[in-house]
Amino acid sequence: MWKGIALAAAAMLTMAETGQAQPLTPYSSAADEQAAMTAGAITSQALVRLDIGRIHEIDRAGPKLNSVIVINPHALDEARAMDRERRAGHLRGPLHGVPILLKDNIETADGMPTTAGSLALAANLTGRDAPIVARLRAAGAVILGKTNLSEWANFRSTRSISGWSAVGGLVRNPHGLDRTACGSSSGSGAAVAAGIAALAIGTETDGSVTCPAAMNGIVGLKPTVGLVSRRFIVPISPEQDTAGPMTRTVADAAALLAAIAGSDAADPATKEADAHKADYVALLDPKALAGVRIGVVHGVVRDSPQTEAMFQSALEAMKRAGAVLVDVKSPDEATVEKIDEGEFDALETEFKAAIDAYLATTPAAVKTRTLAEIIAFNKAEPREMPLFGQEIFEQAQAKPPITDPAYLEKRATLRRLAREALDKMLAEGKVAALVAPSGGPPSIVDPVNGSRFFGSFSSLPAVSGYPHLTVPMGGVDGLPVGLSIVGPAWSEARLLAIGFAFEQATHARFHPSFQASQALRPDVARAYDPR
Repeated sequence: MWKGIALAAAAMLTMAETGQAQPLTPYSSAADEQAAMTAGAITSQALVRLDIGRIHEIDRAGPKLNSVIVINPHALDEARAMDRERRAGHLRGPLHGVPILLKDNIETADGMPTTAGSLALAANLTGRDAPIVARLRAAGAVILGKTNLSEWANFRSTRSISGWSAVGGLVRNPHGLDRTACGSSSGSGAAVAAGIAALAIGTETDGSVTCPAAMNGIVGLKPTVGLVSRRFIVPISPEQDTAGPMTRTVADAAALLAAIAGSDAADPATKEADAHKADYVALLDPKALAGVRIGVVHGVVRDSPQTEAMFQSALEAMKRAGAVLVDVKSPDEATVEKIDEGEFDALETEFKAAIDAYLATTPAAVKTRTLAEIIAFNKAEPREMPLFGQEIFEQAQAKPPITDPAYLEKRATLRRLAREALDKMLAEGKVAALVAPSGGPPSIVDPVNGSRFFGSFSSLPAVSGYPHLTVPMGGVDGLPVGLSIVGPAWSEARLLAIGFAFEQATHARFHPSFQASQALRPDVARAYDPR
C-alpha cells in the first residue's frame, strides 16, 4: 500500500504546481528533473515537496528505510529562490533547482547539525558550509537534508553494523529490507536507490562510497584524493578521505563531480585540483569502450558464483561495445596483506589526530572535545553501544602522535605499495582502466554473527588515492551487484566515459522491490515449506 501511495504521489502533482501532468517518476535522473523544469512542467519547489513527501511515506513510515536523518528547514526557501532565478532567465547550470542529500558528516550553515551519526555531536551546529556545499549552492542545487550513515563513518568498532548510528538507527536496503545497505554512506545510497532524491553526496576512506552504491544498485564515484575539498567534513584520515557523488546515472555523477571538484586553499591536498578538473559531462561518450583496452582483475569476490557469472556477462557486454579485454595479474598476497594490515594501523593514528583537531573547532555546545572524551561519553550513554562497542576508538586513542617516525614511514610505504600495484597492472596490460566486481550481493544484517563479506576492490584505490567508479552490473536474485572501474590519478573523465558507455550498453540498473525478506519470495517460500 505505502509503495503505491508514494508512486501515485510522484505521478500526480497538481495542475497548480506544475501547469500540466508531468512524466517524472521517483526514479528519474537529475537530468530528467532539470529537463522538466526547463520545459516548465515542474518547479524546484514541487520537486522538494515530492521528495519530502517520499521521505515521510517510505523513509519514516512504510518500509522505514531510515536513510534520511534530517530535512533541511530551508529547503523550500532555497527552491523558491532557484525558481525565481529561473523565471528571471538566470540558470546556474545542470544542478539549478535540483534537490540533493548530503551525508551527515558534512557541515552546512542552515540549521542542520552535523552529527556523524553520534549523539556526542547532537549539538554540532557550526554555522559553516563545507566548501563542497558552497560549491553546490553556487551551482544552484537545493540542499534537501542529511543522510544517515554508519556512525563515525564506520570507524568505531571492529564488529560494527554498517548503516547503523545512534542518531538515525539502521539504514535498510530498499532492494531487501533485511539486507545490508553497506557503509558508511549507507543513507545516501539507500535514499538515491529508493527514489527519495536523484543526487546525494557520500564520503569515503575505504569503500564508503563504492560499497553502498554497489549494494544499493546505483552509481558511486570515489574521486582522486585531492580533487574535492575535505574541509568541514568530520574526518577519519587526511591521507584517504574524500567526498564523492552517489547518483542513479553516470551522467548525473559527472554533473555532480563537476560542481564539487576544485582547489581549496585551506586543504593543501587539493592544490592541483583546478588544473585537473574537467567538463565531465561533455566528455561522456556512449562509444567510449570502442577500441579501449580494459584490464580484467579476477579473484576479487570470493564464494559468490552468481556474482562471477554476472561479471562474465558484464565482460561480454564490454566486448560487444568494442572493448579489448586483457587479463591482468593481481598483486601477490604478501603485498595485499601488508597493505591491508598496515592501512588499518595507519588510519587509527590519523583518526586520533584528525578527530581531535576537528572537535577543537566545534561550537562550545559540543562537550566532547577530544577522542578520549568521546570514548567516555559512549561508555556513559546506553543508546550508543547497544549493538557493538568502540574497539577502534580505544585502539586509536593508544596510538602515537601523527609525527611519529614509524607511522610516517608506514604511511609512505603503504602509499607506494598501493600505487605501484595499480600502476603495474595498468602498465603491464597497457590498459586505460581496470575492472572487477565491486563486491558480492548485500548480505543479511546479522547483529549476532556479523554480516557475510565476499570481498571488494576498494582498498588499492583507497590507499593509493586513485579514483574508483562503481556502476550497476545487474542483480543476483533481485539484489544489486556493481562493477568497479579503477584508473590512475586524475582519470575521472576517462572512468566516467567508460562507465557511461557500459551503462548505455547494458541498462543494468533496476528499481528496488522493497522486499521484506528473500525468504518471502513465493519460489523461496514454496521451497522452504513444500507440503
